[in-house]
Formats: sequence, C-alpha cells, structure tokens
Amino acid sequence: MNNQVTVFDHPLMQHKLAILRDENTSTKEFRELISEISMLMCYEATRDLPLQDVNIKTPMAPMVAKKIAGRKLAFVPILRAGCGMLDAMLTLVPAAKVGHIGLYRDEVTHKPVEYYNKLPGDIEERDVFVLDPMLATGGSAVDAIDIIKRSNPRSIKFLCIIAAPEGIEALSKAHPDVQIFCAAKDEKLNENCYILPGLGDAGDRIYGTDVVGEVSIDKRGSAIKLPAKAK
Repeated sequence: MNNQVTVFDHPLMQHKLAILRDENTSTKEFRELISEISMLMCYEATRDLPLQDVNIKTPMAPMVAKKIAGRKLAFVPILRAGCGMLDAMLTLVPAAKVGHIGLYRDEVTHKPVEYYNKLPGDIEERDVFVLDPMLATGGSAVDAIDIIKRSNPRSIKFLCIIAAPEGIEALSKAHPDVQIFCAAKDEKLNENCYILPGLGDAGDRIYGTDVVGEVSIDKRGSAIKLPAKAK
C-alpha cells in the first residue's frame, strides 16, 4: 500500500463493517452503520486540519485553547450511495458546504455517465471530501474528481468504506495528489465489476431498493437485466 492510501483498522470500524457486510442486515441497520462508519472515518480523515491558538475564558479562568485555523470544507457525495455518508460528516463538521455529483454506471461498458453536477460557488476556497461507499473500478471516483478539479479546490480527499485493488490503482494513477481513505481493501472485482467479498450494491442496501427477480429500470428509464448480486 502506498502513502496515498489509508486503510483504517480501528476495532470499532472493523466490527461495524462486519455487520454491514452481512446479507441479513436490515435496511435500517445498514443505513445506520454506513453513517456510524462514515463518522469514524471523518474523525480520522480530518486529523491533519491545522489548529490555531485562541483566547477564551472558562467559568474558572482564562486560557489559550485550540480551534481549527480557518479551513473551509466541502463534502461532495457521488449520487446516490454517497448521500448515505453525508449526514454523519455534517454532524462532525456542520459548517461544511455540500455539493453533489450524479454518475451512473453503464450496464454494458461499466463506465460512469454524468447526469448531475452542482458544487458550492466558493469551492476554490475549500478542502473537498468526495464521498462514495464503494471504490470498485474507480471510474466514478476518477470522473467525479475530474469534474471537481475544474473548479480548482484547495485540496481533495476521497472517502470510501470498501475499496477494490483495481479501483485504488485506477484512482491513484489518475489523481496521484488525492488522498484515499477506506475502512477495508477487499480481494478483487468479479466479472460484473462488483467488489468481492464486498457487501452487494450499497445504494440498494441503503435505500431498500433491492429488486425482485432479474429485471430493474435504469436511470434512463430502460429495462435492464441485472447480474447476479455479489455478496
């Protein structure tokens, strides 16, 4: 693993991740676990924020305390699964601004297609955290960061819960200046570009939209045949 990638090994995170992966975990519990893991990741990924001394007065005495030194943050979830991580991040950093990037994976080429893009107007003044629970092929992450870089933010970090080696390699190669944070590095991608052992489709499990049978409707309104789910 290179210095660009941080895989968290905190026991609480790993315990919650084991429950998250379980196919028997309910939608409600899955959504809560995504939020809890994201909050722990936010805590670790913001460890390098600079501090400054400030003078305050406690009920007992004056003192010099520490506050974050004026860094402005922005959280940019990749729709739709990335939104499952957002509230937890905002709980810790409520002053952060939020952008959204919409990308879906073409069922034939497995490449991302952009359908929505809305970023804060002052993003050039902000340190950006891109959020997506799964880093599979890396295509969506690479494209989302390409889009964000056009607005010249101060810095970009990418946070995911589970990453495949293929996705890490693709993102590291395309954006060597972007730090990657994840709770687990899994084994590989299967033939349908799902992470193994993974946890299945994060968006479906967050929002309870698992389909019955093998046919679903894609974001263009067309019926598609689904591959076998990767657990």
